[in-house]
Order: sequence, then structure tokens, then C-alpha cells
Amino acid sequence: MRILLLTPQRPYPPHQGTTLRNFNLVKELSGRHQVCLLSFIEPDQNPADPGPLPELCTWVETIPVPRRTTALRLRQLFTTRRPDMSWRLWSPQFSACLANRLATEPFDVVQIEGIEMAPYLPTIEAARPRPLIIYDAHNAEWILQMRACLTDLKNPARWPAAAYSWVQWHRLRHYEADLLRRVDHTIGMSEPDEAALREVAPGAAITVIPNGVDLAAYTGFNGPVVPSDLAFTGKMDFRPNIDAVLWFGQQVLPLIRQRRPNTTFAIVGQRPHPRLNMLRGLPGITITGYVNDVRPYIAGATVYVAPLRVGGGTRLKLMEAMAMGRAIVSTRVGAEGFPVTDEHELLLADDPETFAQKVLFLLENPARRVELGQTGRAFARANYGWDALIPQVEKIYTDLK
Repeated sequence: MRILLLTPQRPYPPHQGTTLRNFNLVKELSGRHQVCLLSFIEPDQNPADPGPLPELCTWVETIPVPRRTTALRLRQLFTTRRPDMSWRLWSPQFSACLANRLATEPFDVVQIEGIEMAPYLPTIEAARPRPLIIYDAHNAEWILQMRACLTDLKNPARWPAAAYSWVQWHRLRHYEADLLRRVDHTIGMSEPDEAALREVAPGAAITVIPNGVDLAAYTGFNGPVVPSDLAFTGKMDFRPNIDAVLWFGQQVLPLIRQRRPNTTFAIVGQRPHPRLNMLRGLPGITITGYVNDVRPYIAGATVYVAPLRVGGGTRLKLMEAMAMGRAIVSTRVGAEGFPVTDEHELLLADDPETFAQKVLFLLENPARRVELGQTGRAFARANYGWDALIPQVEKIYTDLK
């Protein structure tokens, strides 16, 4: 098959959830299909370093991420009823490029990677012959905004953000419903996401295919490590990740340090948001910013923490930590979408006191850490290798042809 992937960021280097998923889609699909890639490229991505993408793809074309001023964003927010996410990557240049590609070469499948690429659906629908249109829903976005709203309502200082999320939550319900009805098939990240998507579009065709992990890269890692007691990894300008580390750093870590004053916590990921500045300089906390490879930090952590209170889909970071044999403490939201059991693959806690107690228990019980790490690694190997997940994507293509 000839497959065109539309991605919000060039999927190389693959350093966070979206790019990791999209890179592995390209890598696995290219072994049996002709894969073409039309993507945005971020200012901090080197255009001259596309990695292996040119060898994997029939062609790769990238368009610079459009500049969006605060004034334009406010005008779109108040003068249209579309959700903010649908405007973030709107680019007439990208639309014209896509239209030209669709007019000059046939595609069996066009796959929209995430809601930010959904504004290009009309361009795909106008193609003749019309390809199969697949929407890869990286999140049920309305649920994410609903949770953000309800979380921010608890803090008066965050009420403006809560109001923004309330508006986006309701706009996204309508936008996602329309999108799901128009595409031929939707891929959801988890059963909870599928339920949320079906709530707004009951008749939509949806298949759950979760995020996977490059098992060879993570289970086989034997390089140098960066030691810390606790670690969290993720894109640090992403609102759920910001909320997670602020909650952990302000409400959980102080409880841990009452008993273990020298406990260290590494926050690992690109583009740290200014909201994280309040954590800088606090005893034991390191905010790394961009790193070439997160594996040394995961491997060097005594315990991996996933203190997420907002979000949807499945957290690829959990599978990475499991594949590397780390003992994990997570909130239930952080582990949502994975069929895991508290005390078996990981430990679960949702309030600061319980979260701190479970982290302390693991820090002080190496045998239990090893046991959880082995169980988690077996779970990741059995269920979340890309070599097992990609055939499920291909089955959607063939069933629709």
C-alpha cells in the first residue's frame, strides 16, 4: 500500500510521546509499504538532520511550524467556535502542499496523526480518487480538557486556566464528534479513550491500538546511567506533565524528604515551562531540559514516578520505564489505559500522603523494587512491542479496502 502520514512534528529525533509513536509507525510500516511523510518541523529541529527518515520513506517533506501570535490566538478564540488545538498548526502552505501531493500521486491511505492535523481533513476529502482516511487519536482531547478544568478549579490562582479549559472542553466535544463521523476509521490509545470518543460519536468505527515501546532499545540498554532516587520523563511544556511535577514537587516530595532529606528528583524533558521555575533551586530537584537520550535517566532512577492528574490515552513513559525494569509509583490517571494491577506491575496512589508512603517503601526495599521491575518488564514485553502492534494497524487498512 501507499500510505501518507500527516504528523504535527517531524518524527525525528523521537524524544517524546508523539514523535516516538510516529517514528515507530514509519519504521514498522515502511518494511511492507510505501510510506510518505508530510510533517511540520519545529524551530529546534535541525532540517539537515532527518535521521533515517529519508531511507525509510518514499519521500519526506517538511513545512515550518506556523507562527501564531498571542493576538491571533485571542482573535481565533473569541471569533470562532473551533477549539484552540485546531488552529495551532493551521498553515495555508501546508494545505497547498498537501493538495498538490494528493493531486499528483495516488494514496491508498492518508493517516492523520493527532487532532492538530484534523483541519486538513477537507483537503483529503476533496482528493480524487479519495483515499481511506484514518484518524490516529493520540488523546480523547475533550476528556483531557475536562480533567484540566476540574483540577484547576481547586486552585483559585488557576481559575483563568480553568475557564479556558471549560470552553475548550465543550468545543472539543463537538469538533471530535464531527471528525470521527467523517473519517473512515479512528485508532484510539486506550479503552477509556474509546469510551470517551464513543460518548461524543456513538456510531464511530474505533479500534484501540495503544502506544508501544521499542523493546530492543529499552530492554537492551547497557550504557552509562545518570543516578537519581526518583525520575519523571516527558515533554515539559505539556500541561499534564507540568501539573504532574508541580504537584509532586510541592506536595509529595516534601513528605518524602521528611524521612529521607537527601532524596533527589530528576525532571527530564525538553522545553521546561516557566511554571516549573518555582521548583528550580529546591534541594534535590534537577530540571534537565532537552537530553539526547532519556534512557540513562530512567535506568539511573531508583524509582520512576508518574504523578499525572490530567491526561488521556496511554503514557508511553510508563512502558519505557517498565521495559527498563524500573519500579514505578503512579497515579491511576497516569496508569490509565493499561490493564495493570496495583501491587503487581506497579504501585498506585492518588493522594500526596499515600504516594509518598509508597515511594518511601520502594526506596527502602530493594527486593520489592526488583520484583516489581521484573513483573513490569514482562508485562511490557508481552503486550507493547511495536512488532505486535503495527499488524493491528495494517489490519484496519486491509479490512477497509
